[in-house]
Amino acid sequence: MRWTEHLRLRAGAAALAFAAVLAGTALVPPQRAVAADDLTGLVNPFIGTQNEGNTFPGAAVPFGMVQLSPDTGHSTGYDYKDSHIRGFSAVHLSGVGCRIGGDLPVLPTTGEVTRTDNARYAAEFSHRDEEARPGYYRVGLSSYGGITAELTATGRTGVQRYTFPATDKANVLLNTGQSLHRTVSTTVEVVDSRTVRSTITGRGFCQDTRPYTLHTITRFDRPFTGFGTWNGDRITPGSKLSTSTGRNGAWVRFDTTHDRTVEATTALSYVDAAGAEGNLRAEGGDFDRTARAARAAWERRLADVRAQGGGTTLRRTFYSSLYRAFLSPNIGSDADGRYTGWDQQPHRAEGFTYYQNWSLWDTYRTQAQLLALLAPREARDMALSVLRVDRDGGWLPKWGYGTVETNIMTGDPVTPYLTNAYQAGLLAGHEEEAYRALRKNADGVPPADSPYAGRDGNAEYVKNGYVPYLPSRPKEKPGDSDFQQGASATLEYALADAVLAKMARGLGHDADAERYAERARNYRKVHDPSTGFFRARDAQGAFVGPADPAKSVGFHEGTAWQYQWLVPQDLPGMVQLIGGREKANARLDSFFAYDRLLKDPERTAREVWVNGPYDYYNADKYNPQNEPDLIAPYTYLSTGQPWKTTDVVHAALTLFTDTPTGMTGNDDLGTMSAWMVLSAIGLYPVQPGGDTWGLSSPVFERVDLRLDRHWYPRGRLTVTAPDTSDTDRYIQSVRLDGAPHDRTYLTTAQLKESTRLEFTMGDKPSRWGTTPSAVAPAIG
Repeated sequence: MRWTEHLRLRAGAAALAFAAVLAGTALVPPQRAVAADDLTGLVNPFIGTQNEGNTFPGAAVPFGMVQLSPDTGHSTGYDYKDSHIRGFSAVHLSGVGCRIGGDLPVLPTTGEVTRTDNARYAAEFSHRDEEARPGYYRVGLSSYGGITAELTATGRTGVQRYTFPATDKANVLLNTGQSLHRTVSTTVEVVDSRTVRSTITGRGFCQDTRPYTLHTITRFDRPFTGFGTWNGDRITPGSKLSTSTGRNGAWVRFDTTHDRTVEATTALSYVDAAGAEGNLRAEGGDFDRTARAARAAWERRLADVRAQGGGTTLRRTFYSSLYRAFLSPNIGSDADGRYTGWDQQPHRAEGFTYYQNWSLWDTYRTQAQLLALLAPREARDMALSVLRVDRDGGWLPKWGYGTVETNIMTGDPVTPYLTNAYQAGLLAGHEEEAYRALRKNADGVPPADSPYAGRDGNAEYVKNGYVPYLPSRPKEKPGDSDFQQGASATLEYALADAVLAKMARGLGHDADAERYAERARNYRKVHDPSTGFFRARDAQGAFVGPADPAKSVGFHEGTAWQYQWLVPQDLPGMVQLIGGREKANARLDSFFAYDRLLKDPERTAREVWVNGPYDYYNADKYNPQNEPDLIAPYTYLSTGQPWKTTDVVHAALTLFTDTPTGMTGNDDLGTMSAWMVLSAIGLYPVQPGGDTWGLSSPVFERVDLRLDRHWYPRGRLTVTAPDTSDTDRYIQSVRLDGAPHDRTYLTTAQLKESTRLEFTMGDKPSRWGTTPSAVAPAIG
């Protein structure tokens, strides 16, 4: 039986069991037959909407500012288990772990407006009357006499179409005061007989942050017959203006006795009201035309990857993952090029599109590389946008939302993010600008009056070679502090230093390169010879916390077992620290429960590896649903046993299915989805921030990648693995453009110059990739 067909049958059984558990109230919407050339038809936006995948099913275009989607009461928007919709709001981030966005939830109702809390006026719905595809969402609301809501989007606008029952009291509620985050203040204004404008200032993401402001304008396709506002519990018919620090909003009314449909287009701007108005003029349109354009945009994007072979479920899972990987980062500039910088002042992007929303601790590991490969024009603009963050606000970001830094997560993720762009050639003409910003970030700490945390443990790290673990040290700024995760912060800093050293050497800054290369070996400073694992150290240099690596302290969302493998810049050196290949492989086998995995890979993945979407600690096993472990399966490529990478990766891929629970933990702005796509193709970035791609067994017989000739002169790359299957899953040999290729990796330069990557598969491990010369060298 082919591996892909085996996966399809297992996933199908899981889907049936899932439907039975939900007792018919949360059935996966029926999926229409898909034509061979209809890739959008393979995408299921409901994947990840249950069990804390935190994805959203609503309408968006690739990298759009607007993600118009239903909110059901879950902290990040939509949960498949819920049965009521509180509103369709304009801003979402796919897969985030903390509440953010959800601005301007809009809901159609009928009758008198008597409630101002969206938890109380929420409308009931059933998954039987719900569907979604890229750029489009529809649901039947059984409350209020039965209303159909449809959503679609452009880059900067969201379009809604409501089909009401015949009534003279058809309402649309525009709720400015209840977002997913904490609203600071809001203003709503009825401008004329078809237009409502609002300003929303909010804050918060995991912890309190600086506020940001969003401007919206909503224009209806016909005049309304009545309107009013609410402020707190007070509802005022005929009122045109309301400002509040609490519940706040406006409602407009239509007579749908004869014409039952109402369309509304909402445009956003992070700059000002004029920017929202300009975006509406530039991109506003009727619903059907917008929906067709959104679908065409997604079809073009998905068509850059043509996968052949595999069952329907695998193809749906793959293309759904590819879809989610293209949802973020998001357009931040208006149609006229203006954007609000991190100094909270307006600026203009000339010659590029400004992007925002930077989940860098997550995306630098997988999604950044996927976008550099498949969307290099957008990835270039994204990298230039990060440089604008430094220019406008004074420092590089760590985890940025909208126009503000949240300082969530630890380490130095912006460095591998930007050095990846450099290695891919995306920073041409901006190399020195990027290097200056990265050098400042790597050698310093943002000043006390800056909202950025940066490498807040850097002074101690530069002096002593490690970030001390100081859990009781008061935080100087909102967000996370590297001092509370000193062990993992040290590993992340060292990785960043390594890839910065490579960039410095490429630009001719040899003295800097030597200095950063030396610092890249600082991972050794937190290695405890008595345990054989990494371990946190206090300010005096003593190792602290339990000696048991499964109960270690000072590691962000993980343990010493899981962070053991986060030394991609020097895996040969790390293997020697462990005691050589034999001991490293024994430790890896224990980590992955490899003997059990061979007997029952799916059960091992679901019962031994996975314990819960936020269960990060007290574990000595692989956690495939969180970022620190994403690279771990590929460690076998450096220990002479590459076939075990295949076994582990293929087991992990069974966790991705075509159901609402088919996401391994938070998707984190496409990070987990990008892992699935790259792992399924058999090409994975094993040195994030560098230029090295590890090779593993593809799950498709053929994948054709259409590449941008400006960055990839050959314009295409075809990956073939004839007869790959559940049994014939082991690489026997590899050929690159017809020539034998015995190494377990490719460089970005080789990708740029090649057109064919051919795998020969078999049912037993082979000698391919097992020699010391096959291993990717250390960076430095």
